[in-house]
Amino acid sequence: MNKILIPISIIIAGILIAGALVYISQGEFGQPSSEEETASFQEVAEKAVDYINENKDALTGGSEASLINVEEEGDVLKIRIKVNEQEYDSYVTKDGKFLFPGGYNLEESQEGIAAEGETTPPEVQKRDIPDVKVFVMSYCPYGLQAQKMFLPVYDLLKDKADMGIYFVDYIMHDKQEIDENLRQYCIQKEQEEKYYDYLICFVDDGNSENCLSQANIGTTGLAACVSDTDQEYNITSQYEDESTWLNGYYPKFDVHADLNNQYGVSGSPTVVINDEKVNLSSRSPESFKEAVCQAFNTPPSECEQVLSDAAFTPGFGLETGSSSGGQCE
Repeated sequence: MNKILIPISIIIAGILIAGALVYISQGEFGQPSSEEETASFQEVAEKAVDYINENKDALTGGSEASLINVEEEGDVLKIRIKVNEQEYDSYVTKDGKFLFPGGYNLEESQEGIAAEGETTPPEVQKRDIPDVKVFVMSYCPYGLQAQKMFLPVYDLLKDKADMGIYFVDYIMHDKQEIDENLRQYCIQKEQEEKYYDYLICFVDDGNSENCLSQANIGTTGLAACVSDTDQEYNITSQYEDESTWLNGYYPKFDVHADLNNQYGVSGSPTVVINDEKVNLSSRSPESFKEAVCQAFNTPPSECEQVLSDAAFTPGFGLETGSSSGGQCE
């Protein structure tokens, strides 16, 4: 299926008010000579970021955008920006007139593009008992969105498919993410039958202590598992040693490092069904259910049940009606 090249969910809502393209200039830089290209392209990129920041209340919710780099890509410039510690790719025309919030690779196959209101589940190898893995960072807004997508399908198919939440092998949201990753890993490992109740509470309000109580999870055994797992994978020790951090920025979380390497996990969320990475047409429960049901040799009767086709919002809370794009990577 076609891949959306730019999931700038933080700014896209405001940008779409003005349409698919944002007109950012009355002037024109013109086509630079080869000697001028680098400087002029940098100037165009800085102009685009200035435009975003001049309109940041509408486009970024008041957050500041900063330019990381710019490079030529075909007939446009690809600019890498940072907003709220998250990095995104966008595109701007070389004359500095139009900002593209996203792009589609039109040279790729049209297979998998869903008509409005439809879902087109990807093709994966079929099995009697599908293996379903959703890799997340527990405080990544898009990982939370995927976990909310996962929960109704897990509740429906947990006795028919092997389904679980797994973790990306680095963290981007400080020590709290290490603690929560470990907590969720151990709940699944030690008290799996209570994980659903815990997770549906956590993705709503993020209060782990309250959710442990609501799910009636024993904390003594949980604490022992967390401590043992932390020591086994040197998680806290690597967090405290910045020389071990991925690219010098992101502490490692190696609990599922082998699976991350096996499947080429590149961010939160990443969906793997029957050992194949899957790009869903939507992060709605119905779209995810269809992808899982397509992976059965013989789909069970539960697959006939229709779930919600509305995607949950990124982050905490159970509101729906959001975009399905975005990834912490």
